Amino acid sequence: MGPVLALVVIYVGRTLPESPRWLMTHGRLEEAEIELAKIEDAARKSGQTLEEVDDSRAIELIPEKQYGYIRFIGLVFHKYPKRAVLGASLMITQSFLYNAIFFTYALVLTEFYGVSATKVPLYGLAFSVGNLMGPLLLGPLFDTVGRKKMISGTYIVSGTLLAISGWLFDNNDLTANSQTFIWVVIFFFASSGASAAYLTVSETWPIEIRAEAIAVFFAIAQLFGALGPLFYGALIGDGSSRTGLFIGYLVGAGIMIFGGIIEIVFGINAEGKSLEEVTEPLTSTGGPETPPDAAPAPTPV
Repeated sequence: MGPVLALVVIYVGRTLPESPRWLMTHGRLEEAEIELAKIEDAARKSGQTLEEVDDSRAIELIPEKQYGYIRFIGLVFHKYPKRAVLGASLMITQSFLYNAIFFTYALVLTEFYGVSATKVPLYGLAFSVGNLMGPLLLGPLFDTVGRKKMISGTYIVSGTLLAISGWLFDNNDLTANSQTFIWVVIFFFASSGASAAYLTVSETWPIEIRAEAIAVFFAIAQLFGALGPLFYGALIGDGSSRTGLFIGYLVGAGIMIFGGIIEIVFGINAEGKSLEEVTEPLTSTGGPETPPDAAPAPTPV
C-alpha cells in the first residue's frame, strides 16, 4: 500500500490548489485572488451566504518569499514561549499514551491472555475503529464546547482510563476482549485529543510558519516516542509479571494527564476565530494584533 499512497500524494500535490493565505504571504497575489474566487463560488453554489468583511478587520501584509527555521526559533524563545510549551507538551504526551498501548498490545494479548498471534491483527482492527469514531463523533465539539475544554478533557479522560485499565490488568480482572474494549474506549478519546493537538499547533502560530511549527513539534514528539519500544519492552520482559507493565501504564497515563493540565494552563480559545485573529501574521504592518506570550514584544516584521 505504501507505493500506492505515494502516488496519491504526488497526484494531490500537483492538483490541489495552494491556500490563498499561503499565496498571499508569498507575494503571489493574483493566484490568491483566483483561488479565493473559486472557494467563494463553491460556497455560493452550495447555498451558503457570504457576508461582507468589515474594513476594520483588514490587515496589511508585506509578502516574503520564504520563512526559515531561524525565524521560528526566534519566535519560540522571544514571542511565543508558552505556545511552544503547549505544542511540544501536547504532541509528546499523546505520543507516550499511544506507545503505551501500540508497542505492547500484541505482547499483552499473546503473553498474558493466550491469544493466537494470527488473531492479534483483528484486535488491532478494533483499535482502528475507536481511533476513527472518536474524531468523527467528538470533532464538532471542539468548535462548540471549545478547544481548551475538549482537548484537556480528552487528554485527562484517556489518561485516567489507561491508569484504571492498568490497575485492572495488574489485578488479573480482565480478559482479552474486555482489555481490548477498554483500549478502544481509550483511543476514542485519545485520538480526538491527539488530532486536536495537531490543530492547535497549526492554528496558534503565524500563518507563514505553520508548516515549520508542525514539523518541529512532530519531530520532537517522535524523538521522545522512539524511546517507547525500549521502555515498554523492558517492562514486559519475559511476560512472567504484570507489575512492570502496570507501572508503564501508570507512567503513560500520568504523562497524558499532564498534557491535559498544560492545555488548561496555556491553551488558547481559538474556536470560531480566523487564523489572523488567533495570531498576528509575521508580515503584518497593521490591523488587529494578538498579544504575544511574553513581554516585551519584538518589533513587528
